[in-house]
Amino acid sequence: MDDFFAGREESAHIFETLRIAVGDLGPAELYITKSQIGFRRHRPFAWAWIPGMYLRGEHAPLVLTLSLRRKDLSPRWKEIVEPAPGRFSHHLELRSESEIEGEIRRWLLEAWEATA
Repeated sequence: MDDFFAGREESAHIFETLRIAVGDLGPAELYITKSQIGFRRHRPFAWAWIPGMYLRGEHAPLVLTLSLRRKDLSPRWKEIVEPAPGRFSHHLELRSESEIEGEIRRWLLEAWEATA
């Protein structure tokens, strides 16, 4: 994980808060790829990635992607796509640790429960 966040301390701090929030839900496996860090139970349900690794210009330090069985209409989402029928990927820009609170924790729980 140190390599993933090398030179990106702000992203690492936000991710640590996210990791703790996921841990509060119950058991979840953390896995790291070259492009993202994911969380899964029986299936993946959440991913964190650093847009600055791939995109130019100003970006949030971290993006959280959640897999939900419904399209959530909150204006907080940066983008929502339906990669498969009944599966919606919701992308949320995270700019600080303080954002990982009530609403985001509820979405995390919903995604986590859907993989039981």
